[in-house]
Amino acid sequence: MPTGDELLFFNAHPGLLPLYEALRGKILAAQPDASVRISKTQISFRSRYIFAMVSLPVHRRKGWPEEYLLFSFALGRRLDSPRVAQAVEPYPNRWTHHVLLTEPGQLDGEWMGWVEEAWRFSMTK
Repeated sequence: MPTGDELLFFNAHPGLLPLYEALRGKILAAQPDASVRISKTQISFRSRYIFAMVSLPVHRRKGWPEEYLLFSFALGRRLDSPRVAQAVEPYPNRWTHHVLLTEPGQLDGEWMGWVEEAWRFSMTK
């Protein structure tokens, strides 16, 4: 169940709350020791370090949906998937990937594999 701070995070985009609740539930079921931190611009899922983040749409980009959650995660490699909207390498061998989520059906086995890999990667830093 989301906290009050998590609910407040979605005040401007209440329609995205059910998607976030599904995402949160899947991540915490797979990683029950993970913690959730809410800031002004993102919700972070942490092990020892952050392994996944969720943010709301701030700037619309051409071709992107009007409403979406931006799900970001770091891996030690660049992920080659058409589902990845952007991938950047802010540090050598540390790739941050951004995936646009619009419906709970996107929280599938492939997505859970990325979450698991990101969690493992966060434990090796």
